[in-house]
Amino acid sequence: MTDASEEAKQIEKLYEFGERLNEAKDKSQNVKDYEGIIDATKTSLKSKQLAAQLIPRFFKFFPNLSSRALNAHFDLIEEEDLAVRVQAIRGLPLFCKDTKEYISKIVDILGQLLTAEEIVERDAVHKALMSVLRQDVKESLTALFKHIWNVEDPSQDETIRDKVLCFIRDKVFPLKAELLRPQDEMERHITDLIKRSLGDVTGAEFRMFMDFLKSLSIFGEKAPPDRLKELIGLIEGQADLDAEFDASDADHIDRLISCLFMALPFFVRGASGSKFLNYLSKHIIPVFDKLPEERKLDLLKALAEISPYTTPQDSRQILPSVVQLLKKYMPRRKTGEETNFTYVECLLFSFHHLAHKAPNATNSLCGYKIVTGQPSDRLGEDFSEYYKDFTER
Repeated sequence: MTDASEEAKQIEKLYEFGERLNEAKDKSQNVKDYEGIIDATKTSLKSKQLAAQLIPRFFKFFPNLSSRALNAHFDLIEEEDLAVRVQAIRGLPLFCKDTKEYISKIVDILGQLLTAEEIVERDAVHKALMSVLRQDVKESLTALFKHIWNVEDPSQDETIRDKVLCFIRDKVFPLKAELLRPQDEMERHITDLIKRSLGDVTGAEFRMFMDFLKSLSIFGEKAPPDRLKELIGLIEGQADLDAEFDASDADHIDRLISCLFMALPFFVRGASGSKFLNYLSKHIIPVFDKLPEERKLDLLKALAEISPYTTPQDSRQILPSVVQLLKKYMPRRKTGEETNFTYVECLLFSFHHLAHKAPNATNSLCGYKIVTGQPSDRLGEDFSEYYKDFTER
């Protein structure tokens, strides 16, 4: 332990170093004073607290001592004493105020410190991060997002990743109007960062990112079709529409249904649902019986919600599958089989909207003749048996 008189001398010396540096016109000449401040990080607790204020304040004037100064300051962040740690954290934004090349390093360290357990320490980290973000939001966001997509040691890094995600959600996203300037450039930048982060996310994390992207002006109501296509592409990727479908894979089924509902607002705005509908038609509806009972209705509801916004081509493609399901769940009146009216309601709703888009497909599917004047009407063929079968249900 340093005795009181020795500690008082150390602090007095530190104040002298600080005063001389404050008064010096060419501070870079006062190398010994700055070195004295750096050396104080190895002395008493109060001296360390004072050094934590002075090191970043005069950092920019001594580039030749930058590594030594940073390492000494980083040691203070790992001190056992809370007051020293908090003071050191508060000083971090000053290192990059005039020396922008240190922004990435400082943000990286602050990102790791988000796991701090003490409230006052965590609060200091939040304020320091926001301070650095306001200095250079582009560089800071890039460094922060690296904690999301670079997880080398899962045992340790997952905790940091979760804390960084919470910080971005709670502190950055709500301030997008203030932070994302110039708007178009920065909205595009954060979109690219988010897209890079989607390789390994939970359903809740994906929804959080998509809700944020939808709120950006570049994806707003006046956004061109290619922007909507970009967002739909992200949802298609999350739904894993290029994978073979396994009816026993509950996680894939849940993701698919969740993504269908997530994509719905974009279908309403004119985005194409072809890839989803194609997947439903080829992979899902043929094995509908094998799906978990609790998810069948969700899937039918999703299909019903989407059906008003399909293209004629997509409607024509999926309509036969819908008709087959209708026949299965809408038995003939005389059979006495129970009818699942909720399923039937969803399927009839889908059938109505799909048939409206592809009227010339109904004759060959269920005998309903709708004349469109096209050869595909198949008016010369007799589908009366189909009609009889369909009307008896």
